[in-house]
Amino acid sequence: MPVVKVPKDRLVSVLPNGSAKIKFKDIFNLKAFYNALHLWLDEYGWHAHSIKRDGSLRPDGDHYEIYYREKIGEGGVKEMDILWRMYRSAPNSKWLRQHLDLKFKVLGTTSTEVIRDGQKFKANKGEVEITVGAWIEKTYVPAFEKHPILKHFLQIFDSRIYEIQEKEKELYQETYVLLNFIKQWFKLKRYLPYEETKSFYPGEAWPSHHREEGH
Repeated sequence: MPVVKVPKDRLVSVLPNGSAKIKFKDIFNLKAFYNALHLWLDEYGWHAHSIKRDGSLRPDGDHYEIYYREKIGEGGVKEMDILWRMYRSAPNSKWLRQHLDLKFKVLGTTSTEVIRDGQKFKANKGEVEITVGAWIEKTYVPAFEKHPILKHFLQIFDSRIYEIQEKEKELYQETYVLLNFIKQWFKLKRYLPYEETKSFYPGEAWPSHHREEGH
């Protein structure tokens, strides 16, 4: 659920079961992944947000992180829980807002180094799990609920507004572009019906073999 306290009846999840997960366990550069992900989100127009006194949102740059927990165990082994939350107005819509959550769970991670093409890279060895959630928010609902006449037509308007289905589909498609970007960065196998172009954000993950997602 997005960080903004929005009643559930105003939110529509665009993903089956409410979220999608990607797991990777091997050697990777967590900082490089964060940087690449920041660039991707900025390119697609996502913003961090804060809440005004009237309950509305205001952009807050790219400070997506709202929660961070780190635990260091024996031998410097790290566990981290991180949450990014962001929003944007639905493109070409005055009725809808879009929300995106990214949850990172990093387990049993240690610092290491790898050598590729004669170059030495700092890296992390461990497991990372990324959970993605995406929602459409119906921002018109409060205005209808407060209006003495329009409140009786909210259900009709809600069921007929074509923008909801259209923007749901658009956000669903973009979320899977994001999931595919993450898989590509971690060099996970993907099953795509088309030839894919080279990523502008080359991955700094070094799996022992080109593996299935989550293995």
